[in-house]
Amino acid sequence: MTLYCGIDLHSNNHFICVIDDKDKRLLEIKCENELEQTLKALSKYKKRLHAIAIESTFNWYWLVDGLMSAGFNVMLVNTAKVVQYEGLKHSDDRYDAFHLAHLMRLGILPTGYIYPKESRGQRDLMRKRMQLVQDRSSHIIRYKSLLHNLSGKTERADKIKTLKYQVPDLGDEYVQLTLTTHIAMIRSYSRQIRTVEMALQQQMLSDPSFELLKTVPGIGDILAMCIALEVGDIKRFDGPGNFASYCRCVSSHRHSNGKIKGENNRKNGNRFLAWAFVEAANFAVRRSDKASRFFQRKSVARNGVVARKALAHKIARACYWIMRRQQPFDESLLFG
Repeated sequence: MTLYCGIDLHSNNHFICVIDDKDKRLLEIKCENELEQTLKALSKYKKRLHAIAIESTFNWYWLVDGLMSAGFNVMLVNTAKVVQYEGLKHSDDRYDAFHLAHLMRLGILPTGYIYPKESRGQRDLMRKRMQLVQDRSSHIIRYKSLLHNLSGKTERADKIKTLKYQVPDLGDEYVQLTLTTHIAMIRSYSRQIRTVEMALQQQMLSDPSFELLKTVPGIGDILAMCIALEVGDIKRFDGPGNFASYCRCVSSHRHSNGKIKGENNRKNGNRFLAWAFVEAANFAVRRSDKASRFFQRKSVARNGVVARKALAHKIARACYWIMRRQQPFDESLLFG
């Protein structure tokens, strides 16, 4: 008899439910977030378990990796697509765990991609770089705003980031300390960002997709690293359309009879890839005549925002085939 398991995972505990092929509950137990407790509870069912469904919460790494290392088949649930019965009056952890197992038994459990553990650290480090850049930008903006407010002058961001930049003396020691604190933070972030970039570039040299992606106008080292690390195995996407949708490069509107009837989940997908391809579109307009002409035509027909997203969509589809076929970019195929 095949068994099915669902785990409702929380920050400090998780609820386990095991059912048979007739939805009979064979195990219902609440465990602390300790792998040993989970393995002990599931050990007697291991040989008959079809798989274990685990919610993709913020803290799923330890549980998924631990169970997979112990030989269990694990499914990572796409929680955004799990639909509860609308007429349900009461639900709790016990029911939620059962519901995941029930959906698995029916073969309609929406699942996500389990990024390989051996490469996950590189991807997360790339995401940390983006966070560091955003934090540095916030200090630059605050510095420029304060300087402009007190002196009526402004400075370019690229000048502020250089080591040669000197904070102007505005005569107030407290104001001066505020400005120098911002500059110290900016330089600290810049050093750490550079350390992260060097570590990632060293590792990415062995990835053939990294160099191939850089053949696309507008994609340099940083964007190529971001795209390659966020995508992982390109074969997990059935086609360029699925990939572009995952990159949030397609419309989320609902149409009926030629009219827009609403909007679906426009945030469904990877926000890091969405950022990367919009950035690539911005640079491509400056570096490719064909991309620039495409952007201008779309801008005239619609507007700049739609045109930029349309160009990002084209670049995303091109990158799919580059990674899938392991061939360099061909501009004639993209813009005809």
